[in-house]
Amino acid sequence: MVEHYTKNELETERVGEAFAKTLRPGAVVAMRGGMGVGKTAFVRGLARGLGETARVTSPTYTIVNEYDTTPPLFHFDLYRLGSVDELFEIGFDEYLSRGGICMIEWSENAPDLVFTHIVEIKRDESDDNARFITISEEG
Repeated sequence: MVEHYTKNELETERVGEAFAKTLRPGAVVAMRGGMGVGKTAFVRGLARGLGETARVTSPTYTIVNEYDTTPPLFHFDLYRLGSVDELFEIGFDEYLSRGGICMIEWSENAPDLVFTHIVEIKRDESDDNARFITISEEG
């Protein structure tokens, strides 16, 4: 387990960027944390670490955003899903078979998925801009 303390959004992105260099193709990463804690900022940095230069946004309404990085990055947001079955209905198993990295926001909505890593982000109650980020490996 690795713990980070960031003082602003840019530092959160930098942690994501550094984390990208540790991931292997096929990684499935659970993103945990409340609304507005910086999950997308973390993924934005991770995408940059994989070579993405385009704008990275939350896939809240599209469920998944795909980025042409090496390996490919698939950024999921499960906030609006009612069940893990809905995830597989949109072809989640096909994303898994493509050898990319799957970053899954609101992973709590898919408790049956097997993750290679868990990234948990919490707000520092004494500083609204600061975050505690814990990264752990699973399995």
